[in-house]
Amino acid sequence: MASVIEVSGLTKRFGSFTAVDDVSFRVECGEIFGLLGKNGAGKTTTVEMLEGYQRPSVGAVQVLGVNPFNGDGAWKDRIGLVLQESDFDPVHTVAETVRLFAGFFSNPRSVKDTLELVGLGDKANDRIGRLSGGQKRRVDVAVGIVGTPELLFLDEPTTGFDPAARREFWTMLEGLRARGTSILLTTHYMEEAQHLCDRVAIMSEGRIVAEGTSSSLIAMTGTTSIRFSRVDDLALDALAQGAQIQFQVRGDVVVASVDDPQASLLRLLHWCERTGVELAGLEVIRPTLDDVFLRVTEEPL
Repeated sequence: MASVIEVSGLTKRFGSFTAVDDVSFRVECGEIFGLLGKNGAGKTTTVEMLEGYQRPSVGAVQVLGVNPFNGDGAWKDRIGLVLQESDFDPVHTVAETVRLFAGFFSNPRSVKDTLELVGLGDKANDRIGRLSGGQKRRVDVAVGIVGTPELLFLDEPTTGFDPAARREFWTMLEGLRARGTSILLTTHYMEEAQHLCDRVAIMSEGRIVAEGTSSSLIAMTGTTSIRFSRVDDLALDALAQGAQIQFQVRGDVVVASVDDPQASLLRLLHWCERTGVELAGLEVIRPTLDDVFLRVTEEPL
């Protein structure tokens, strides 16, 4: 599979401060790649170098086969940008704004189709200044995709979206990927990254501290929990011995962290079946990308 982004040894210094420190990764054609990290981790500086806004201090970058800092009009015609913030003229309508940006590209989508894609089909004639924060963010996205880009940069695109709007936006991104658009996404929503991204890289203090699929990172970093409600007549010691699981009592809940969730759950259920015990509120909680993120970005005391 061809790469649309290749980064090797990327470093960016501002005076004595190193914002990005020896970062390397690849984004393959047709995938959604997530770049995650706390505020100040170096995500935005990295993306700005990929977009050609910042020149690296050290390292090599290729985006669609071109050094972004030397990208010409033909190269820019192939990418789309959704920045963290935009400031459009408040007196222009939504359709006028998107039409203006469509004119910068050689093969744009129709304004109507673009607005339908981002959920603004009924706002085409509304002035920008009268939109809500979430609707203005959708205009940002419309401007980013109107040129039918091969590669789309999305910098925290769903900030200000309500949960329903965020889910609709995810469906739109999955549709773009299905049409062959490659996407680099930065987000603070771990659920978003876990749902959308084929692979993720987590940055901390300018470095990539973890990279892979969400599933592989979760498998390497997290353990699964089994929990159920505590009742007075439950022989917890006998249960622990029969299921070969070490339990802890936390208030009204009994919890165990296990490395082999399937085998542990089977032993637990077999013991309950043999002894006629019913565990109220039994649930298996798999770690999430949130747990991975917190663990790999945790600063030492």
